[in-house]
Amino acid sequence: MKKLYRLTALLLAGLLTACASDQQDTAPIESSQGEDSSLGLSGDSATDAENNNEEDNSDMTSVDVSQAEELFEGLELSKGYKDISDHNPCMTQRFSADPGVMVYNDRVYVYATNDGMAMDTKPTNNDYGKIRTINVMSSADLVNWEDHGAIMAAGNSGAAKWAGNSWAPCACHKEIDGKEKFFLYFANSGNGIGVLTSDSPTGPWEDPLGEALVSRETPGIEGVIWLFDPAVLVDDDGTGYLYFGGGVPEGKSEDPQSFRAVKLADDMIHLDGDVVTLDVPWGFEDSGINKIGDTYYYSYCTNWAGGPLGNAKIAYMTSDSPLGPFTFQGTCFDNPGEFFGTTGNNHHTIITFKDKQYIFYHAEYLNKEMYGEMLGYRTTHVNELPMEDGLFGEAKGDTAGVEQLCFVDAFSLNRASSLAWQAGASFEGSGDTKVKLSEGDWFGVAGVDFGQGAGTIKVSAKATEDTWIRVSTGSADGELVAYVFVPASSDFQEVCADVEGLEGACDLFFTAAGDVTLDTWIFE
Repeated sequence: MKKLYRLTALLLAGLLTACASDQQDTAPIESSQGEDSSLGLSGDSATDAENNNEEDNSDMTSVDVSQAEELFEGLELSKGYKDISDHNPCMTQRFSADPGVMVYNDRVYVYATNDGMAMDTKPTNNDYGKIRTINVMSSADLVNWEDHGAIMAAGNSGAAKWAGNSWAPCACHKEIDGKEKFFLYFANSGNGIGVLTSDSPTGPWEDPLGEALVSRETPGIEGVIWLFDPAVLVDDDGTGYLYFGGGVPEGKSEDPQSFRAVKLADDMIHLDGDVVTLDVPWGFEDSGINKIGDTYYYSYCTNWAGGPLGNAKIAYMTSDSPLGPFTFQGTCFDNPGEFFGTTGNNHHTIITFKDKQYIFYHAEYLNKEMYGEMLGYRTTHVNELPMEDGLFGEAKGDTAGVEQLCFVDAFSLNRASSLAWQAGASFEGSGDTKVKLSEGDWFGVAGVDFGQGAGTIKVSAKATEDTWIRVSTGSADGELVAYVFVPASSDFQEVCADVEGLEGACDLFFTAAGDVTLDTWIFE
């Protein structure tokens, strides 16, 4: 089959030259005619040659399309693990646990413990002691998630070389000295809280302290079993607050006294004030903090002692002060085992986005779907959190997820790494990542708006050998939109194809006939 790809390099040379000419403001047809004149072709001879070329090109284009059709007709598609009707888990290419969520510029950023790539090969049980990186993804619609890669956070290759692990991150942003700054807090296993800083929500990140922000030597930490699971709040006046802790001392299941809160300095990387002990009924781990209106909401995961709140559920309290005291209100989310049959630890973040509340959490649903059993690999999900009269209702976990909040504009430049579904895809880079596909691999983008219609698709891609991309709607083997030819190149190039039948909003899919890397796509 790959021999057929090489034939198309010559067959589509005219099409690719025309596509490149759009960027260079040249006129390839006129240039070609000029070359013919220099060879002494004129009058009837030039006309006959031109007509013959047009006939040959027409024949070759027809052959090319038939070759592409043949390639994809017998192509075995890679297996996906998220149904096209579902929006959970958020991503299926990476196991991303302990989601810490930040809203910035009408976009939601999720920072998560990197449980590893979701590979078809069955792994051994997750060894959390080796986790030193943090996954990042973002979305404007809560359905299509852009994979920003992994942050090298801890260890010899990480920003914080003093730290052995990077668990349960959380993030915030704040304007300091007229410039927006971003702060990423993480747990060094159960023995400290570190902080990284950046000028961008996707990095690069640096360690401003060279040591832990909160350690076992910090006054007021006595009695904290697990010094981890940070949560951060930047109040309306710009003041920052940090929350952390967990664990249950023997005989203290009802009132562990192992949770803490503290005011941060203006620079967000130092403490400013005494560490406060929080009274957290039946607490276990997983601090969360929100301010909605004038009320502060502290949420957490209950312990496994079989108390009246239930095991490993998300409970919450309210206060009119960021440091409490807090008044217990109830639970707002059950253990994921109740929804997916994957009972395990429960970790969450609640956000307010576009006038609604959402709860992000992790579950071993994807792990179980892929490997048939729970091996400790968790994936981030999101569902709506109902709220009435200032109190949270009970959110329900499911694979359907949330409704798409806005369409993707087909006529704006879109990153290939922003997607809702995928099968077999891998991702390279950090920040602005690229999508790598092999034969039969595919990805899909939910809710792409084509308005009154589109005429051309342009894709930035590269391939080690000539190959094709099939663009379709509805599914990876759905209604054909275009075949896009990608000639062999070590550099990214813009390749084009005419499209038809695209109007209104639909789900868009890209399927590869061979090895190819995609950067961006846009319609005209």
